[in-house]
Amino acid sequence: AKAKAIRAIECEEEEETESAHVVPSQEISTVVRDLTDRLENMRTCYDLITKHGAALQRALNDLETNEEESLASRTKIVNERATLFRITSNAMINASNDYLHTAEAQGHKWSKMLHHEREQRQRLEEIIEQMAKQQSQMEQAAVLVRQNKPVPSSSGAGTASSLVTSDEEMEFFDAEEHGYSGSGRSPESPDRERGTFILKMNKRRSSSEDQVEGHLEGSSSESDEQKRTVQTVQQVCLVSAPRVASGGQGDDDDVDKALPAKQSTDSIYGRNWNPDLIKKRRDRVPDKPNHPISLWGIMKNCIGKDLSKIPMPINFNEPLSMLQRLVEDYEYTEILDYAATCQDECEQLAYIAAFTVSAYATTTNRTGKPFNPLLGETYECDRMDDYGWRCLAEQVSHHPPVAALHCESKNWTCWQEFSMTSKFRGKYVQINPLGGVYVQFPNSGRRYAWRKVTTTVNNIIVGKLWVDQHGEMEIRGSQAAEGHKCVLNFIPYSYFSRDVQRSVKGVVMNKDNEVKWVLRGTWDMKIEIAPVLSTSGSASSPTYTTGEFKLAWRRRPAPPDSDKFYHFTTLACQLNEEEEGVAPTDSRLRPDQRLMEQGDWDESNKEKLRLEDKQRTERRRRENEAEEAAAEGRPYPAYEPMWFKREKEEGSEE
Repeated sequence: AKAKAIRAIECEEEEETESAHVVPSQEISTVVRDLTDRLENMRTCYDLITKHGAALQRALNDLETNEEESLASRTKIVNERATLFRITSNAMINASNDYLHTAEAQGHKWSKMLHHEREQRQRLEEIIEQMAKQQSQMEQAAVLVRQNKPVPSSSGAGTASSLVTSDEEMEFFDAEEHGYSGSGRSPESPDRERGTFILKMNKRRSSSEDQVEGHLEGSSSESDEQKRTVQTVQQVCLVSAPRVASGGQGDDDDVDKALPAKQSTDSIYGRNWNPDLIKKRRDRVPDKPNHPISLWGIMKNCIGKDLSKIPMPINFNEPLSMLQRLVEDYEYTEILDYAATCQDECEQLAYIAAFTVSAYATTTNRTGKPFNPLLGETYECDRMDDYGWRCLAEQVSHHPPVAALHCESKNWTCWQEFSMTSKFRGKYVQINPLGGVYVQFPNSGRRYAWRKVTTTVNNIIVGKLWVDQHGEMEIRGSQAAEGHKCVLNFIPYSYFSRDVQRSVKGVVMNKDNEVKWVLRGTWDMKIEIAPVLSTSGSASSPTYTTGEFKLAWRRRPAPPDSDKFYHFTTLACQLNEEEEGVAPTDSRLRPDQRLMEQGDWDESNKEKLRLEDKQRTERRRRENEAEEAAAEGRPYPAYEPMWFKREKEEGSEE
């Protein structure tokens, strides 16, 4: 697995290096235009040569047939015609030389581009062949498993925990372990009862602050070589204090009992849950029709490109705009409502961390792509009657696509600027969000900011699509919370990890970089938090004794049959529900999105192309007007959003 990972990294580096030398499309267009102009000059010279050659031929014929007394004048005419013919011939020679030199100068670039294209397509053919072989072998293995026959391995010794496909390709599938212990020890082991929790604290090279990566304790039988590879890692042991209630630490019922009284029910946080006062909304959307299409047939020419600039059919979409998808981040704002009541900054930061994780809850099975908002598109959502917040989002830039969002409640205000870069790498798509997210509590004057982690969509070519979140998220406090921070580590999915998959681990530190709270859980199910009660051990390997873990967030169950309507949650089903009085630019009024929701996908595709062509035409018009204004020396006003204004963040370069 390590060798495969190294080869994959090297291949990606080679691909990026080669793509850096590929001739950009703008330069290619310039060269083609230059060669076309020179070819047109050669055609003009050819016409002139033909014309003056015919005139010279006529003059020579006249010279032979006319009388001797007019010989001098006829000779003069011949000389003039010959001079013109010589001039046009020289012009033709010069134009041909220019064309030849330009073509030769660009020849190496064309050959390099063709060579890169040939190698890229060869790699794709190898990938497809390899994937086809793997799929065939896995299908054969699945048949044997269903027939209760042993799966053959290359070594001749089959095992139940591994599937060996060939000498070169080996994939191992470990049995999934439940609970948060990374080891294979029994629940009765002393460490399990105490809830031992190991953190790796890595020293940043660029600053003096600690970068904290939380992970649960693994097998105690580490090899000496493994221990030597973590010489720069400070291991911190956290031991949970004895529980007051009986039962195992991982029991959800006991965790719920340990929650504060005002956290154990949804009828708090200042919401109005009176059914008579809550607006009646739908709880599902029409079922998704079955329109199969080959994703690889569309994506094979998109490798290495930014997916935000590639027109895609709605077959890969879900009937929501990206603006509406961003609003889904606020489905679990009861966590922020409770965080607003916390007096301690570190405890408040622990709940904010749980809220940031909750935004990824639906991405486990939501593989549909939201509609790209049009420039100036808005979305207004007022849920003061049940969720206790209202928000407004707007697409403020087209290239690059940027969305701005503002959400406010009684006790907090949240806003974000969302943009992203995406690359298609053959087997997977990687999405890197840009822009910051902010939340402020006006009563305490505390403010926090963070950036979202990387999202990867796997199995683009063969198999079922699945999504993984990975990377490090740092939540920093400012103003009244200056100096406090939380570091969350979204651990990548791995076949070989003994940890629970999709796990998230992190710590909350105060101004003095002292760990005060720890977090653990998964980004698709729940997050638990616990305070640090005491510290013991040496400075290089301290041990923190924590209090009882309590539930900070748990994912709500999906609606019945949600797999039939895009795996939408109840909130997602209500976001595109038609409402009166919305702005003409509101996402609910997009015809292509509405047609897709109603199941008319053919008309939706046509409408989507029409809207995108209209937007491109408008962009070209503005670009032409800007060029004309620049040529005339007058200013041209840039596009300004309707509801948002771009300003520099106080005390930073953001």
